[in-house]
Amino acid sequence: MSLSTLKIPHYFILVVVLLFNAFSNAQEGDQILDGIGETDLIARYTLEEDLKDWSRNNLHATITEEPQFVEDLQFEKTLSLSGKTNEYIYLPNQILNGVESLSVSSWLYLKGENQEAFLFDFGKKEGNHFFAVPDNFKNIAGFVAGLETDSNLQPASGAQTIEKGKWVHLVVVLDFPAQALRTYINGEEAAEKMIRFDLSEAFTGTGNQLVIGQSLDAKAPAFTGKLHDFRIYRTPLTENQIKRIYNGALHATHVVNERDEENVGLPQFDKDVPQLYNSFLTDVADITVNTAVGELPRLPRYLKGNYRNGIENGPQVRVIWPAPTDNAAVARAGSYNITGTVPGTDFKPKATVVVSENSVQPAPLQKLEGFQLNQVFLNPDSSGEATKFMENRDKFLSTLAGTNPDSFLYMFRDAFGQPQPEGAFALGVWDSRETKLRGHATGHYLSALAQAYASTAYDKSLQQTFDQKINYMVDVLYNLSQLSGNPQTTGGPAESDPTAVPVGLNKSSYNSDLSEEGIRTDYWNWGKGFISAYPPDQFIMLEKGAKYGGQVDQIWGPYYTLHKILAGLMDIYEVSGNKKALQIATGMGDWVHARLSKLPTDTLISMWNTYIAGEFGGMNESMAHLYSLTGEERYLETAKLFDNIKVFYGDAQHSHGLAKNVDTFRGLHANQHIPQIVGALEIYRDSQSPQYLKVADNFWYKVKNDYMYSIGGVAGARNPANAECFISQPATIYENGLSAGGQNETCGTYNMLKLSRGLFMIDPRTEFMDYYEQGLYNQILASVAEDSPANTYHISLRPGSSKQFSNADMTGFTCCNGTALESSTKLQNSIYFKTKDDQALYVNLYVPSTLNWESKGISIEQETSFPREDETTLIVKGKAKFDLRLRVPEWATQGFSVTINGKAEKLQATPGSYLNISRNWKNGDRITVKMPFGFHLKPIMDQPNIASLFYGPVLLAAQETEPLTEFRKIKLDARDLGKTITGNPKALEFEIDGTLFRPFYDTYGRHSVYLDVSLN
Repeated sequence: MSLSTLKIPHYFILVVVLLFNAFSNAQEGDQILDGIGETDLIARYTLEEDLKDWSRNNLHATITEEPQFVEDLQFEKTLSLSGKTNEYIYLPNQILNGVESLSVSSWLYLKGENQEAFLFDFGKKEGNHFFAVPDNFKNIAGFVAGLETDSNLQPASGAQTIEKGKWVHLVVVLDFPAQALRTYINGEEAAEKMIRFDLSEAFTGTGNQLVIGQSLDAKAPAFTGKLHDFRIYRTPLTENQIKRIYNGALHATHVVNERDEENVGLPQFDKDVPQLYNSFLTDVADITVNTAVGELPRLPRYLKGNYRNGIENGPQVRVIWPAPTDNAAVARAGSYNITGTVPGTDFKPKATVVVSENSVQPAPLQKLEGFQLNQVFLNPDSSGEATKFMENRDKFLSTLAGTNPDSFLYMFRDAFGQPQPEGAFALGVWDSRETKLRGHATGHYLSALAQAYASTAYDKSLQQTFDQKINYMVDVLYNLSQLSGNPQTTGGPAESDPTAVPVGLNKSSYNSDLSEEGIRTDYWNWGKGFISAYPPDQFIMLEKGAKYGGQVDQIWGPYYTLHKILAGLMDIYEVSGNKKALQIATGMGDWVHARLSKLPTDTLISMWNTYIAGEFGGMNESMAHLYSLTGEERYLETAKLFDNIKVFYGDAQHSHGLAKNVDTFRGLHANQHIPQIVGALEIYRDSQSPQYLKVADNFWYKVKNDYMYSIGGVAGARNPANAECFISQPATIYENGLSAGGQNETCGTYNMLKLSRGLFMIDPRTEFMDYYEQGLYNQILASVAEDSPANTYHISLRPGSSKQFSNADMTGFTCCNGTALESSTKLQNSIYFKTKDDQALYVNLYVPSTLNWESKGISIEQETSFPREDETTLIVKGKAKFDLRLRVPEWATQGFSVTINGKAEKLQATPGSYLNISRNWKNGDRITVKMPFGFHLKPIMDQPNIASLFYGPVLLAAQETEPLTEFRKIKLDARDLGKTITGNPKALEFEIDGTLFRPFYDTYGRHSVYLDVSLN
């Protein structure tokens, strides 16, 4: 999904842009408007006929007087302000929450005398504020914009006076990293001033106000004239972007399909200069790979290389291979060659591909299964201190226990026209009244309650609290679901057929109006089984081709929200046996089956390939899971109706796609598609249809190797110009990624971990759990605030970034706030797995914990302070015969040793594998594993000198004091990276050239995760 106003990535260049683009074009639901990704947009007020925010954030404005909208020759309709002292617009103060920068946009038409009249004023009446005055301010002539902090006025002036009687386009840019204030008039730079500021400090605390048309103290002359299309952005608009918007408004040359974000803020390097270990490289091995007709080969991304200057154990060489968009090269049996490149060098490694006729391979069965949450408990570390796992868990559990279920039920009752209990209040952000995604947080809440209930057997009182909330939530949702499709009164009218839902009463067409006066509540016409926080219209409109957006003829991912609700209900059923929860899920499953089963394939292809409107989360996963719970074939059939045919199979004829190892997701919205792949894997588990496993496995391999940042996250594209998209070409993160709008949408990593876990249980390849560890430690644990369960949306990795957290009180959820509820209430779920025949135990993660392996009659206690120490001890309580399989991490190149009851075992351990120990275990057996940590680098694949520094599994972030315009430079010894690094491994604190490095999960201020590394 997209950023909320509460999540502001690190480059907050307050760009107040007063500009216009045709309203009709902006509302098409495209993610890129005027070449600017929608994730950069905080709010947009078109001011044509109301004061609504047409961004997805619903930060609607208010006005002190009755608004006057007037006819206009240029823009058809605009807002007119009369110049009355008490007539001005208020914007919600959430816009400033946590900002380091911001953007506002509008055209203005001055009428009459406007000297010293404010266009806008943001901040505090008595204190810091940011403002723009079109005509003279404190004896400064012309257009003036400025920032006043601690009584220090820093204006940008020297611009000409704004002409009266004509539309003018103004821009103000507060560029935080560059510490610059710039103004623009009609697309041309008017003034620039270098200033010192930090908006996160200037606007800290409460009491901020945002007004348009007057000063905060209301002592200035009021604005007289017309306003149109006032926007607020969270990133610095460039001069080219400003020109594009300006020209588009005047000449209707709209550019919503332009894909590139300018390369602002990233240093450029000579592409022909070898970097990092590549500068010592002497040769790279060629390879031969095999594949079947129709299936592109899986090419290894790393090959063996040889190095000079005594580098004997240098890393494998990253090779970038061509990425075909179809499978024509493997259309027939034979062989062909593929030539790869090694960045910065002339090396061209060759892959000889041998293509053979297809041979039918049996579909692999699931080999492993996880333990239930109530079988694994997190423990303090060896010294008795709470671990980061426990800290994050407890922040979420304690806050979750204090939530009011009626807030999460508010919009459901509202949709069904039912009264609210006394004291109930609605959630905000993406669950506010007119947000078309409302109800999504309720689904996450249901799952979190289920997981919290299952995980808190150690505290019966806390567990009872979650049990009560579960039962209350389910009872209310069940009662509402029973209303759907049934008469309001005995013998009254009703429509029970989900496929025959009529248009709302007194409406001429289906629409998504959720306003208090516009929402339909005729639940008796909605078809039996329907449950949601809004009426059925959005589902029906999607079938008819509706696009994503904020108007009443547009929608926002109705099946996305439904997936969250269904998943939460089934989670509750599985942990508590609540039959009503399953009945609600089956009722809505039947409703979905009835509608989708009647749609032609072409309609389904169109729906699931519509940006955000057709986002369905993991509906295929939920419907397949519903089948596994009930055995009803129609649910599995419905799951398959959610196949994203273009991505999975290339086209309706299944010509290529991920099933044939073709990358069909480049440039697409990342977290719109990752859950679809999770769903494909669930369908495979239930159907054993091999194409679904191929889709999931091929996708994972490509994302992990070609699209992933060092913290384990994905997305953050500059090309396409949307921070939530995969980059436009694989293995080009530096060229096309690192968006100024942020990267690493946290819920994307949540879903990648879920996919990794599922694939590992079918095919226990160590790489799945190596990635799981990387993403868990370095993004999921790192995404939670220090003193609350507030958490991140995007995590920017540009130099000198800072994390931005939101939703500390669980009253306003974005997508990532929702998945955070789930992530932090199931942190123990992948520490241990077992084979389905109960004959082997996999130890995947080295986390202090206790496993109750009930079917074996034993428990395993893991004692460790990992990763603050490089060893762990497993203590067997009870006796049983089984294979113990210990993960040997891919980073454990310094050795991996095992002692049992103090005696060293002679075992061969290879990094990136599982070490198997088979014996009859007895009570008290102690298995101690030691894996010495070492420093290693994870470079960006297409710019290897830009790399992250790791110590074992832990990403070390440079602790910064201010934003940077270039990556921090460090020099390390190529033969021994740790030679010039000093510090305390027990504390995981190190220094390089006087700069402190700490784990990213313990970093709450400014950071540099990527560094400009040179080797000597």
